[in-house]
Amino acid sequence: MGPLPLLLNILWVVFGGIWMAIGWLVAGALMVVTIIGIPWARAAFTIAGYAFLPFGRRAMSRARYQGYDDLGTGPAGMLGNIVWLVLAGWWLALGHLGIAVLQAATIIGIPFAWAHLKLAGLALWPIGRVIVPIGPPAGYAR
Repeated sequence: MGPLPLLLNILWVVFGGIWMAIGWLVAGALMVVTIIGIPWARAAFTIAGYAFLPFGRRAMSRARYQGYDDLGTGPAGMLGNIVWLVLAGWWLALGHLGIAVLQAATIIGIPFAWAHLKLAGLALWPIGRVIVPIGPPAGYAR
């Protein structure tokens, strides 16, 4: 992680990013308690880490990242996303949207508001997504 993403991540945590990461952890914990929600909990815990430190990483389709479809990127993944949306996705997205509006009201908060908007979209449809670092692939040489 470079110096700019590190600085942005520190400011993100200080100015409220930690609260939405905690929201993702709570959603994951509630899913684990139901036992049948464990697949959704795994996605929630992964995204909690992303919500805690979002700069320098991005979410993308797992099928595009891997180069092939799997269980979470096909029809089962779509059904899983619909269940997620009804149970937890809408309130996590609403939380991210609310914080984005507050942070966008200040000029300096616009990069953080943009990160919250990306997380709000991810909150609605997280199954079949993977969090990857931004930058050249490993082993890339110029």
